[in-house]
Amino acid sequence: MKLKVTVNGNTYDIDVDVAEDDNVALTPIVIGGGAMAAPTKTTASVQATSANAVVAPLAGSVARVLVKEGDTITAGQVLLVLEAMKMETEITAPQDGVVGAVLVQPGDAVQGGQALISLA
Repeated sequence: MKLKVTVNGNTYDIDVDVAEDDNVALTPIVIGGGAMAAPTKTTASVQATSANAVVAPLAGSVARVLVKEGDTITAGQVLLVLEAMKMETEITAPQDGVVGAVLVQPGDAVQGGQALISLA
């Protein structure tokens, strides 16, 4: 059976051995959107703590910092937003407290487990 496969805008002709011939009409399969598909931004909310610091749950870059040193925070409050692979992840406060120091700035690249905000 001959198949035509398109991957990221490149078309390939592929020969495939099929055990049974069901005579099913195959439709085109497109993998990857290329320039045609616009990415959709989504957000997720994550609590990420380590003793007295809020840490990055994943690698990415800091999109926004929403608190400053000395701010009183409440559990669940969004402290900053990380961006990774065109997805935004809100990093929230694990508990009530006070921001001791903000250790990152917008645009900084961070690794998973890196301290972002220290709690007083």
